[in-house]
Amino acid sequence: MTRFFLIGAPIAVVASLVFGGGDGSVRPADVADESVAPRASRSSGAPNPLKAGTADEQKALEARIAKMPPGLAAPGKKEIAAQLVASADNSTLDWRGAYDDIEDIGDGNGYTAGVIGFCSGTNDMLQLVEYYTAEHPGNPLAPYLPALRAVDGTDSHEGLDPGFPAAWRKAAEDPAFREAQDVMRDRVYFDPAVRLAKMDGLSTLGQFIYYDAMVLHGPGVGPEAFYGIRAEAMKKAGTAAEGGDEKVYLDAFLDASRAVMKAQKTERERDTSRIDTAQRVFLREGNMDLDVPLTWRTYGETFRITTRPAGSP
Repeated sequence: MTRFFLIGAPIAVVASLVFGGGDGSVRPADVADESVAPRASRSSGAPNPLKAGTADEQKALEARIAKMPPGLAAPGKKEIAAQLVASADNSTLDWRGAYDDIEDIGDGNGYTAGVIGFCSGTNDMLQLVEYYTAEHPGNPLAPYLPALRAVDGTDSHEGLDPGFPAAWRKAAEDPAFREAQDVMRDRVYFDPAVRLAKMDGLSTLGQFIYYDAMVLHGPGVGPEAFYGIRAEAMKKAGTAAEGGDEKVYLDAFLDASRAVMKAQKTERERDTSRIDTAQRVFLREGNMDLDVPLTWRTYGETFRITTRPAGSP
């Protein structure tokens, strides 16, 4: 597996920014509630882009979002999104083959594993295992929860080696653990990215660009994380919701994301092909609905989706 997960701090999902309220801590049972997010350091006082000021304004906001087309959340488009991410992260379109993947890729985030690259050093793996264990306490990963809590925010394997990788692969044989990975992928990455993209007036392609950046950089507020990249892009161009040209804004967003990638340590982390020869190509072609056929290149490999997945509009 070649998971590429960049983040400036332990998974700064930032409950105050994304979901509002709370003290930044989450119990496993809380994760089922979409109003909360995984634990995070919340040093930034940035405004919450997903909440309106008053109860009536929030209600109006929810109603506006509910009336929007599903976009990337349509089953067929979501399948395309999963394949696009898998092409960059695992050099395959078979994203379902990654549930049992686990390795330390040397990026400073400890073990990277599963369908979206949950990391032992960035809190999302800990939240996943806590969530899964709350419903299935006798699972193979449950004994490693103390170690996962201890190494959170570091690249350490202390308390995890040598048995944790085998335990992960064993757990991945359980359909309930695979479902838990899907749930946490959506609640931490996919749903917030698509929701915010819709609020910014973005097309299906724009929603995917947000989602890929959320996965790649981590949903934090620092300059190297998703919300920092969005803030940088908004300095250069207005979003469609602000009356700006969507293509101009997305170009600015991709520029900001690319700049963060180019500043990383390893050659692979600095490879920007998932932008240059994939997302930027779709944008240049004006394929704002991510319609098939799609052809793109990541890390020197060519990928194609020639038929519409089931559920495509």
